[in-house]
Amino acid sequence: MTQIASLGALGLFGSTAPRYTSYPTAPVFSLATGAEAQTRWLAALPPGDPVSVYVHIPFCERLCWFCACRTQGTQTLAPVLHYLDAVEQELALVKATLPAGVRMGRLHWGGGTPTILPPPLIHRLAQAIMAAIPPADDFEFSVEIDPMMVDEAKIMALAAEGMSRASIGIQDFSPAAQAAIGREQPFEATRDCVETLRRAGVTSLNADLVYGLPHQTLETISDTIDQVMTLAPDRIALFGYAHVPHMSKRQKLIDETALPSDTERYALFTRAAQMFCDAGLDPVGIDHFARPGDSLAEAARGGHMRRNFQGYTVDTCQTLIGIGASSISRFPQGYVQNAPATAAYIQRVTAGTLAGMKGHAFAGEDLLRARAIEMLMCDFRLDRAALADRFGAQAAVLDTIHDHVAQVYGAVVEVTPEAVRILPEGRPLTRLIARCYDGYGSHGAIFSKSA
Repeated sequence: MTQIASLGALGLFGSTAPRYTSYPTAPVFSLATGAEAQTRWLAALPPGDPVSVYVHIPFCERLCWFCACRTQGTQTLAPVLHYLDAVEQELALVKATLPAGVRMGRLHWGGGTPTILPPPLIHRLAQAIMAAIPPADDFEFSVEIDPMMVDEAKIMALAAEGMSRASIGIQDFSPAAQAAIGREQPFEATRDCVETLRRAGVTSLNADLVYGLPHQTLETISDTIDQVMTLAPDRIALFGYAHVPHMSKRQKLIDETALPSDTERYALFTRAAQMFCDAGLDPVGIDHFARPGDSLAEAARGGHMRRNFQGYTVDTCQTLIGIGASSISRFPQGYVQNAPATAAYIQRVTAGTLAGMKGHAFAGEDLLRARAIEMLMCDFRLDRAALADRFGAQAAVLDTIHDHVAQVYGAVVEVTPEAVRILPEGRPLTRLIARCYDGYGSHGAIFSKSA
């Protein structure tokens, strides 16, 4: 039986599964956990432990049709300025709630398009964040960058505020694929952006690519990767396109008949992954690649890579504070998501309250299952002894799941008293195997394709 046939027999094609950037996943969140829990959990943070901070900028001058993120289009800075006023108010509320001495170990700006901000607003936002939560000694600052919405002045402003890592959105350089997803981005513009980042002293460059786009072929994705590798990125994220027009209405502009089939998607991923490995990058987790000397590759080899809302990371902070509309905070006690709609978010913080609207307080087996899933997603290996050391007798509740995984996926999974290990040929099934450990099931949600 061929590899594709074997994976198909095990349910890879036609199945959906969470990406497990959190556990429980966001569809489990409820209104029972909101601003009140957010306030208590912020106030309870240990001052000696650094925190990560994520700031969401939900504005774009162009709305790419493939994107399912919470964003809104604007052709002027007026709504952006109004939003930054609210962000500053939220930061003031967070500062007033945090114990004295809390420091920021990581800062990430995402979107939307953070580089929609002109230099004066970049400085204003960065300084407001650092006034609320001062940076720690080993502080790192990363920003998502749209090469079509950035120039040298913006990059220099970000570098002056401490940006050390840039994530470049590329998706695909094929003109046919770009036209089909409403995202024009010539290679030359991307190359110029990368060169400016390097001149500004940015020491690490990530590139985000997407497979499964309309009109993508093995030839076009190969051409894109050849071009990407001339940019010498330190890390690559290779995401599968999630066609969810029921959630993102702009995706209705995409011609579904031009989308590759599940087996074609798998072939696109396999071709891209092989090309990255042939170019000397290490495969990291299910969909990342990194240069051997990059900290992410080192963390993967050392078994201390983690997974959070930004994907695979070396961030060891136990707390993530989300700032802005729809941002999600992770505390030792659970998750809280800010009001997703920009207007509702602004209304809450303007009224003098934190913006948390829904969330989830950890209970029962949540932390055990979360760690088991993270092990599989990061290491392809669930260490049963480590779970027993951390969770004691509770870890035994997973034994029946281990048996189920062995029964269903025994051809590609090795289950022993010491570990559950996904064999190399079974790694495309990782999200489906991890789903076996999810105590909440689908919870009525529709997730992206597993292939």
